[in-house]
Amino acid sequence: MWILPLVGYLGSIVGFCFLTLAIASGLYYLSELVEEHTVIAKKVLTKLIYGIIALQLVLVVVDGFPILPTLLGIFSHVIYLGNMRRFPYVKLSDPLFVASCALVLINHYVWFKHFSHHQERAYQNMSSYYDAPSNMPTFTEIASYFGICVWLVPFALFVSLSASDNVLPTMGHEGTMSAGGVDADTKKRRGQGMAKALVDGVLNTIGEISAMSKFKRNDRDRL
Repeated sequence: MWILPLVGYLGSIVGFCFLTLAIASGLYYLSELVEEHTVIAKKVLTKLIYGIIALQLVLVVVDGFPILPTLLGIFSHVIYLGNMRRFPYVKLSDPLFVASCALVLINHYVWFKHFSHHQERAYQNMSSYYDAPSNMPTFTEIASYFGICVWLVPFALFVSLSASDNVLPTMGHEGTMSAGGVDADTKKRRGQGMAKALVDGVLNTIGEISAMSKFKRNDRDRL
């Protein structure tokens, strides 16, 4: 077969494009909701952080999760909570924000190593090839833990927080900036969440590339 594999590759590419557009649209919509309901979003995120910390403690007591990785996870969420001081605005150079970005990766690595080692030991303790490994979490359970206890809060903060460069000017500075000739597009980008700014940046880049390609094509046609 020659054509069917090509159709499969084409379908995978189209599906990936649709999935990317769906994720981008969802991020944009969530960012719009946070901008309109900042107070509610802050309360929800704060309660979510406390809820995940409580969940991690319950997993230690009931399911015997390792203490050190759990303490790292709790410490990470305490650092995430520090970003809520000036919600929804954050400085990209703020030590708490930088520490949050680093802890997301460290937390993911530590728990990935834990579950990998746990799975390896479960297979080593099998007495026969046909035995099923005992006391080993399923893929759904591991993925759910990563999604809720590792990535949910950082992802929510990424959607909700706005970089300080995108903050709206105060009333005292707005007239000065307008008199200084700040264009409307610059004002439009201010106050956006990081996720929304990222989506807008990608769309603007694609539009500029398309316009540049069309301009070059018109030049070739004239020649």
